[in-house]
Amino acid sequence: MARLDGKVAIITGAAGGMGLTMAQTFAEEGAKVVAADIQFELLQEGVNEINTKGGDALALKLDVSSPDEWKSAIDETVKKYGKIDVLVNNAAIQIGKSVKEATLEEWNKVLAINATSVFLGMQTVIPKMQENGKGSIINMSSIGAIVGGGPDGYDVAYSASKGAVRSMTKHAAKVLAKDNIRVNSVHPGVINTPMVESSLKDNPELRETIEANFPLPPHLGDPKDLAYMVLFLASDESKFATGSEFVVDGGATSTK
Repeated sequence: MARLDGKVAIITGAAGGMGLTMAQTFAEEGAKVVAADIQFELLQEGVNEINTKGGDALALKLDVSSPDEWKSAIDETVKKYGKIDVLVNNAAIQIGKSVKEATLEEWNKVLAINATSVFLGMQTVIPKMQENGKGSIINMSSIGAIVGGGPDGYDVAYSASKGAVRSMTKHAAKVLAKDNIRVNSVHPGVINTPMVESSLKDNPELRETIEANFPLPPHLGDPKDLAYMVLFLASDESKFATGSEFVVDGGATSTK
């Protein structure tokens, strides 16, 4: 029996990278997957591949910072599959600027996509999960919510937004426990997506820094490493876990 048989899951930021890997993994484990992203054409390619391999997935265009689009996405999911068991708030962006450099416009954009979207997603899906009598919400945070980033601070808005996700998760877990809705956060380190690999290709100093700070070989996580953690939290195997932080970082925070 597959680990997500009978479950309906929404995954945001699913057009590529970690989100697409999660969608593929969920489908392989029997879930009906609603893959959502603002990059719809790229998203549809990934969903077509899932369905060609025997999965059951639906592509939905979603601006995660829009309350109206969240409502439409939830309504479309229920119309198609009848319920929602799992929500993975994965969509996020980075600007790579410290507190000395970031503009207010950049700050607001990152907070809207990385943090406000999590608030909107949870708030919109909660009534549907209450109707089910249970649910699992998985919010993608970061080790940037636990530590301050690299020596130069790296990305003030990203760290702040992921810190907000960390706190919101604990708040929601406490509020929703009586409804049997579990809410947990996942905190990745550096995951070897195509974007990361591209940035490392001609930057040996950055690779050395990563190897020094992420001690477990091969120092970079595979998207599948993250997908398996999220799969556990989506499944009934984690039925007694809520309000917790699950770190997948190759040991980076073990000495902090």
